[in-house]
Amino acid sequence: MTLQAFHGSACCFRSHLLHFSSSTASSPPFLASRRFQSCPSTRKSLKLNCSSSGNNGDQDYLLDAPVSVGDGFSFSGGKYSDGPSPSDEWFKQGKKVKAYSIPGTGEKAKDPIFGLAMGSGSQATGDRFRWFCVESGSADNPSVILIHGFPSQAYSYRKVLPVLSKDYHVIAFDWLGFGFSDKPQPRYGFDYTLDEYVSSLESLIDELAATKVSLVVQGYFSPVVAKYASIHQEKVRNLILLNPPLTAQHAKLPPTLSIFSNFLLGEIFSQDPLRASDKALTSCGPYKMKEEDAMVYRRPYLTSGSSGFALNAISRNMNKDLKRYVEDMQTILKDKNWKVQTTICWGQRDRWLSYDGVEDFCKDSNHKLIDVPTAGHHVQEDCGEEVGQLIRGIISKRTKI
Repeated sequence: MTLQAFHGSACCFRSHLLHFSSSTASSPPFLASRRFQSCPSTRKSLKLNCSSSGNNGDQDYLLDAPVSVGDGFSFSGGKYSDGPSPSDEWFKQGKKVKAYSIPGTGEKAKDPIFGLAMGSGSQATGDRFRWFCVESGSADNPSVILIHGFPSQAYSYRKVLPVLSKDYHVIAFDWLGFGFSDKPQPRYGFDYTLDEYVSSLESLIDELAATKVSLVVQGYFSPVVAKYASIHQEKVRNLILLNPPLTAQHAKLPPTLSIFSNFLLGEIFSQDPLRASDKALTSCGPYKMKEEDAMVYRRPYLTSGSSGFALNAISRNMNKDLKRYVEDMQTILKDKNWKVQTTICWGQRDRWLSYDGVEDFCKDSNHKLIDVPTAGHHVQEDCGEEVGQLIRGIISKRTKI
């Protein structure tokens, strides 16, 4: 069943849902097993499903159905069925690391419009934030930290991890506000500013690695990591940038992302997993993700509204400060006193960041440029194993020097 079919049925689904909820007030509609036909509004069956207006026969898209019935999709958990989901399996591979002290009075987060108490997913817990990290390889080996872009998750490095873990201690993490890490409501401990991300990254790396590290970062978080590296050059062995915003032309978010900063419309779109996750990952390159992978990315948006609120906040801060951070990164990478070995890998099918000016920048700053012809913006998602081999080659050569 296609996503288009799912959207095509929304109108019909809503009208039937209203009828059902009014007639069975004691039972939540998504916990019942009811069927809603595509249109017109006939009431023949009692199974819950949703079908597109162009469907023939009984090829319906089932909601919260057991595996034996069909391709279930649970709004409450973002899973195919009651059995293990891909996101469950990924979560089992990781752990929570506490880093970056939570400022403020400890007041419970409230809805900015109605002043109602927010759910647990929007609350800061304890004295430090919890970061979801996936670790692979021996801790005795040199450390490599894989840092995802905006908006994405550590899951994007799932194919890179096994390639590097043979020779390195590899860690991929979710930024605050993304994936399985904490997502506090803005103004209640974390406001998702780029300056806060630099400070929080410092705290996390201190927890993850005691010695020098190699940093790999993708996309719009590259200026944040470059800023951290400029402050802590003594701790960074290599800096590898995957499709970073390098030029003045790159210092503005694409419409697909900037839409989340809009008042009201941004709040609505950020709560739609298909817009906040699927479209953001697939509109910027030649991606054809498997449904099982897409479900991992959707999971945070399906389980809590906190992911959407965080997305709104970081989009607004990116719109405000990205230009300044890109300019700072340009200055850092061109500085004659810059001592960190830096490589830029570029997916040439990036639909968000133009290749124009990238070669000139690398030439002027004397940094190596490696092209990845078949990849888009999220290079590690599109060509994971290839990117893993590239990173391995870059680090191994410089480690021996």
